[in-house]
Amino acid sequence: MPSAVVLLSGGLDSATVLALAKSEGFDVHTLCILYGQRHKIELESARRISAILGAVEHREVHVDLAGLGGSALTDDIDVPKDRASEEMEQGIPVTYVPARNTVFLSIALGYAEVIGARDIFVGVNAVDYSGYPDCRPEFVAAFEQLANLATKAGVEGDSFSIHAPLIDMGKPEIIRTGIELGVDFGMTHSCYDPDADGKACGRCDACLIRSAAFQTLGMEDPVLEHLRNG
Repeated sequence: MPSAVVLLSGGLDSATVLALAKSEGFDVHTLCILYGQRHKIELESARRISAILGAVEHREVHVDLAGLGGSALTDDIDVPKDRASEEMEQGIPVTYVPARNTVFLSIALGYAEVIGARDIFVGVNAVDYSGYPDCRPEFVAAFEQLANLATKAGVEGDSFSIHAPLIDMGKPEIIRTGIELGVDFGMTHSCYDPDADGKACGRCDACLIRSAAFQTLGMEDPVLEHLRNG
């Protein structure tokens, strides 16, 4: 089977992407990046998801984006809480991490070239690209072009494909897809500002978006059950 690199954050989207890549017949190699994010608990989720969904290999790479700052996820900036959906849709939020997806895909590209993979999967989607410029279809297409210009494999006549299978999906559709593929969303972690025990806050944009999506499907987000139970 062909090999593929899947960028795996431990969140709802990337877990679904991993399951999709597996369902398409790829031998998947998962890549999780510690970039100085305040929600490091997602790395533990990524390890569990990678193992349970049968990745060939799981790697973690450290990149200090916190050294640059400029984001509520990596700097001493408050994470927005309790925002209405209309407010979330206005402008680029302070949780945007400058150049994050460009850096992540670049590292995934290097990993892919080393292991001989020519397919890279990333979990950007329609919910995100309205606010994050590096989650848009134009960005994915541009990076794919760069990948085939800036690598030994590309210059020698091979080609890379950047897969963003969730790009046109909203959160409810992503959840339905993941459930159909056997993803246990209780293992995932999306919260931007978890507590000291790694429990989701239930109030940041990421928590509110995924909770609303589960509610749309008549379900409760399994990650937020602790809030209901106290």
